[in-house]
Amino acid sequence: MRNKPAVFFGLLIFTVIYAQQAAAQTRAALPDQELLARVDASISYLNTDFSAEYVVVQDRPGQARTTTVAGVFRRDSAGQYTIVIMQPAISSGQGYIKEGNTLRFYDPQSRRFEVTRSASRFLNNSNARNSDFTRSTLAQDFRVLSGANEPLGRFSCRVLTLEAVTSEVEYPRMKVWICENNLLRKSEEYSLSGQLMRTTYVADYYSINGRFVIKQALYVDTHRGARINGVFVNESTQITINRPSFDTITEPVFSPVWLESLSR
Repeated sequence: MRNKPAVFFGLLIFTVIYAQQAAAQTRAALPDQELLARVDASISYLNTDFSAEYVVVQDRPGQARTTTVAGVFRRDSAGQYTIVIMQPAISSGQGYIKEGNTLRFYDPQSRRFEVTRSASRFLNNSNARNSDFTRSTLAQDFRVLSGANEPLGRFSCRVLTLEAVTSEVEYPRMKVWICENNLLRKSEEYSLSGQLMRTTYVADYYSINGRFVIKQALYVDTHRGARINGVFVNESTQITINRPSFDTITEPVFSPVWLESLSR
């Protein structure tokens, strides 16, 4: 009788390992471009609106840590979103709004909108970019060059090497690590010459009624940083998503008038 817990634990470990191996085999059996499309579908919400609070913590070596809190409102079916900065106080009321193919930045001090690049860095010049706050379009923006199975810590992943098919992305090459449930766990972005520019790690996801939402992600800039005690330390940005919601968003939220009204 005393051996039963050990036997049960051993069977449990075997079951978990078998399930991970089976999931990896299923992912490998899929055409890699289709797998990439499933990654997009897992964190895109075409049949519902999405909103959440994003806490963006920027670490610049040798400088004080900065925190930005923003409200993010998405309507993926129409390609619309609005981002409103709530903290720090000096940036409160600033925001971004996407209408069609145009992304504009609003400054409540000047009360003016300025067109900005959709792939550019933003939110107090953090290592985060527009694409980190909106629906995933990897399968639309990239084609798969190669794929292989590879472990990533405790995850069994399918690793895809990608090449851009559009000039709208920041970097023309990527590698992505895809684990169970078609979820992205890591990505690397490369310049045309093959230099690694940014690495992203996705620590955790929410699972809400069959939908997945990134809970926390870390973005490491491999070329920006400073030497501290003789060692180069990279800039990094951590994003934590709080209070995700799939409730319907009223139409005015996606209009410039609404963004302007917040600072009146």
